[in-house]
Amino acid sequence: MPPIVIDLRQAEDTRDVVHRAVQMLAEGKLVIFPTETVYGLGASGRHAEAVERIFAAKGRAHDLPLALAIKSAEEAFDYVPNPGKIAQRLARRCWPGPVTLVVDNHHEESLLRQLPASVQKAVAPNGSVGLRVPAHQIVQDVLGMLSGPIALTSSNWSGEADARTAEEALNGLSDYVDLVLNDGPCHYGQPSTVVRVTEKSYNCLREGVVGKSTLDRLSSMIVLLVCTGNTCRSPMGEALLKKLAAEKVGCAVDELEQNGVVVASAGVAALPGCAASMEAVEIMKEKGIDISRHESQPLTDNLVRHADLIFAMTNGHRHAILRRWPEVSSRTHTLRVDGGDISDPIGGPKALYRECGEQVESALRERLESVDFT
Repeated sequence: MPPIVIDLRQAEDTRDVVHRAVQMLAEGKLVIFPTETVYGLGASGRHAEAVERIFAAKGRAHDLPLALAIKSAEEAFDYVPNPGKIAQRLARRCWPGPVTLVVDNHHEESLLRQLPASVQKAVAPNGSVGLRVPAHQIVQDVLGMLSGPIALTSSNWSGEADARTAEEALNGLSDYVDLVLNDGPCHYGQPSTVVRVTEKSYNCLREGVVGKSTLDRLSSMIVLLVCTGNTCRSPMGEALLKKLAAEKVGCAVDELEQNGVVVASAGVAALPGCAASMEAVEIMKEKGIDISRHESQPLTDNLVRHADLIFAMTNGHRHAILRRWPEVSSRTHTLRVDGGDISDPIGGPKALYRECGEQVESALRERLESVDFT
């Protein structure tokens, strides 16, 4: 019996499509999904026979593991508890998106242990598992309703070219597949980047959509300083932290990003593109630091989500951040260790800016005593 093909572009209500896909997966059927990279062939990770059929459908050797598509970065840590800083950064910054993370899986409390033994072997034959959160709404919706993950691989005969369309995805697999979700050509049309991650390093196993230079930045430690308008306190803090961090790492300031440390600043009420205040520029110049080319930026979802540490100049700034992004409470602190505020010098004399700069530098030095730039 030929597979059912549903054109998502013509579907009146994708909720019915999602329910149908979830039901088929739960029954042990194989489904071809569109993703942002290439079309994928999926089975319920809880259904051992369905996962085995993927290998038969593709003519794939069993020593080539399948990936697990999961709901979110947060769920990843249920499969791989305590994966290390770099894995956490890449998961938080890359997902949903075209990156597959391969991480060690030896933890006794891993959700992987709840899958059938043959499925565990299919996705983690060598003690590591590949996890991915596809950035396609239909896959996200199916994962949201499905009990457990989807065992996912590219929808093509093993060794053949990746499928960028539903028609290509079905070629040679029609005898095994039960449902095809057609959403036209994939956005990127090339496979996900596969990254092997250990506690303190990563290795790009397959460079796909995301390149090595982007991975270098995404795996770096990112520290964000926040004030109101991003023209006085946080620009001075950004410049001073770059200098102090470079000293601690043992490199030049312009080599800091190459050494895995990114420092940025933003404002909770900032307008984009404003210069640093003249007084702040002059105070930093006294310290041999040039911030004359600084351009302000507002605080955004990406900046907050990507940051490993967020230092707010006042309690008011910290509370404003946590009202909008409560999930980052463990990463968000006042810059002063004692919880005090660093007051805004805007409109005051140059001496007030100098005093503010000294307060910022002193607070940064105290904070850096406990910061590990790895």
